[in-house]
Amino acid sequence: MNEILPAIIAKDLNELKEKIQLVEGLVSWVQIDVMDGIFVPPETWYNPEDLKSIKTSVKLEAHLMVQDPDIKTDEWIKSGVNRVLIHYESASSAGISEMIDKLKAAGIEVGLSFKMETDFHDALDLLAKVDAVQFMSIGKIGYYGQDFDARVMQKIIAFKNEFPNVKVCVDGGVNFESAKELLNAGVDRLAVGSLIFKSDDIKNTILKLQNL
Repeated sequence: MNEILPAIIAKDLNELKEKIQLVEGLVSWVQIDVMDGIFVPPETWYNPEDLKSIKTSVKLEAHLMVQDPDIKTDEWIKSGVNRVLIHYESASSAGISEMIDKLKAAGIEVGLSFKMETDFHDALDLLAKVDAVQFMSIGKIGYYGQDFDARVMQKIIAFKNEFPNVKVCVDGGVNFESAKELLNAGVDRLAVGSLIFKSDDIKNTILKLQNL
């Protein structure tokens, strides 16, 4: 089955817990979208320590859409999160590099996330250090329900040709049609938000995505 990560936007800890419960038993991982209102306009739940209170069999991935995420590196390490995605545009290369080293030394997987307009070739020094990349496939990140931007397809194909052993995730505007195209292009993981959480039948929606 395909690796589907329900992408959770939560205003507070209660909403975060509720959404994890909705998909528990259906997936192995969830992606928690973390926004500070600075790197992107929306602001969400943003307290790594809270994750210690969540009892779940699902592994947790934190997608950090925050400015200077390296400020809270130690807090993420202590949170128990399993994977952290850092936006290349969110801090200096030196700051991101140090954050990657600390997270990996603590046994946490690390991915690098790229906005639509960013060329991954600008981050070659960092790509050598990470376990995965995530390409955003919408222009305005941080919001549910936007249309998929097919320009990401060329980026994926180019990246897979150059880095065949690095896992690739795509996040933004994923529906059944675009999901099939992405998987055919070699994408390993799909982060899916509104298609899942606005569905009347979450279980069936996830199963359909997993079985594409």
